[in-house]
Amino acid sequence: MRIFRKALYLSLCSWYDNKGKMTRRADCTNIAGGSAMKEFLPKSAAKMADCLMKRYGLLTSRWSYDYGVAWRGMEALYAMTGEKKYFDYIKDAMDTFVTDESGAIRDYTLDEFNLDYICNGRQLLYLYKATGDEKYLRAADVLRDQLRRQPRTSDGGFWHKKCYPYQMWLDGLHMSAPFYVEYCLMAEDDAAGIRDAGIRDAAKQLQLAYEHTYEPKTRLNHHGWDESRAQQWSNPETGRSAHAWGRAVGWYMLGLADVLALLPENHECFEPLRALMEKISARMLEIRVDGAWLQVLDCPGREGNYLESSGSCLMTAAILKAAANHQLPDWMLAAAQESFRAIQRHFVGQMRDGTLFLAKTCYGAGLGGKTEAYRDGSYDYYISETVGSYDIKGTGAYIQAACAYEGSEPHA
Repeated sequence: MRIFRKALYLSLCSWYDNKGKMTRRADCTNIAGGSAMKEFLPKSAAKMADCLMKRYGLLTSRWSYDYGVAWRGMEALYAMTGEKKYFDYIKDAMDTFVTDESGAIRDYTLDEFNLDYICNGRQLLYLYKATGDEKYLRAADVLRDQLRRQPRTSDGGFWHKKCYPYQMWLDGLHMSAPFYVEYCLMAEDDAAGIRDAGIRDAAKQLQLAYEHTYEPKTRLNHHGWDESRAQQWSNPETGRSAHAWGRAVGWYMLGLADVLALLPENHECFEPLRALMEKISARMLEIRVDGAWLQVLDCPGREGNYLESSGSCLMTAAILKAAANHQLPDWMLAAAQESFRAIQRHFVGQMRDGTLFLAKTCYGAGLGGKTEAYRDGSYDYYISETVGSYDIKGTGAYIQAACAYEGSEPHA
């Protein structure tokens, strides 16, 4: 049996080493094995980050939210270790997007009104605070201007993108709400009341998205909501999409946790959002499968469903962050620590050369889109999307979760 397990492990490593991705859904469970975990667990955040940096180099190809997820992990690592290479990794890449004092951002188009484009604004504010260089703040001003002009639903919710009219997706709350709040706290005029108005608006986005996507029967939040009911994926009565996609819930939760980390506890928006974080965290912890979360949360036991790494990392990071800030009950901290260890068991692999990788990540999923490749939000759709390893957003979510785990005490 031991020989068989070793052969299986080496064959899996060879598969990922040669191909770089996987299209089968169930090949990644227990890649490294329990005993191997103990060897790299204490410093897995830094090791995974170093492997990402080596594999991809600077993240400069496009203005993409997945880069921001990885950069947030590097921020946490720099704060934890003081190793400047993590700071430089962010700055050197960002300087290829924001090259002068005009604030122009390469590969960014405001009038697409794409909330995904807002995500990297966190790094613009981070670099402005760290360096004092006004070019970063001017670029952040551009993103703030997008939010001022973002199309909205009739009750004030941001459209996810101009090309997705009247739609709110849970994904968009991670992309936009933390930047919105941080920008308001840093740069808005407090005397004119603009700061608090912006913060209240960001909190409103979180509340609206939760309410519109919530399914009372399962007590889960579905991926999206279409106010117009025009989309094939939307329920004609509720406007909701058909299923609760794990990563979408993870995006929402991490966005909520990051907003709570920014808000003063005496702010009027803090307690309602904290209570919402506790409610959704409790429900997510109830439905774990062996410590992690399924690709389609509302279909446990259904053929083809599988444990998915990026959503599991996002939810774990969110609960760990909020619990470490004493915004959640103590038992949730211990539960989230258990989930991080489950992530190690299910999803983290180690190559023969010591390289770490995160496996079993859904590369992408959405709703609607082009007619010839329309995403109908069905169960079959979610489990049909390609699954693999080395995904930047998945790895970034893992680094954030690992930093939160390594910074939480005590470890059970």
